[in-house]
Amino acid sequence: AGHGALFGLAYAHLRKRHDVSAVQLALIEHAALFPLGLVADRIHPSRGQPGVASLFSLPAFAQATVRHALFGWTLDALAR
Repeated sequence: AGHGALFGLAYAHLRKRHDVSAVQLALIEHAALFPLGLVADRIHPSRGQPGVASLFSLPAFAQATVRHALFGWTLDALAR
């Protein structure tokens, strides 16, 4: 929730200066930070335990892409 709130504040600040879409920004942020899942997969203390899935997978990427797009669309709608 905190990350979403900070993203909303950053979007509000950028929107004053540039014509940007929250959907575009959310998807850029997602694509840029998703590879950090590889780092988390390597250093997480529960790595390899039963029931702990990898954070870096195609299904996880697809699901997060949809969630980020929905978040950006909602933020754009509320900003109007």
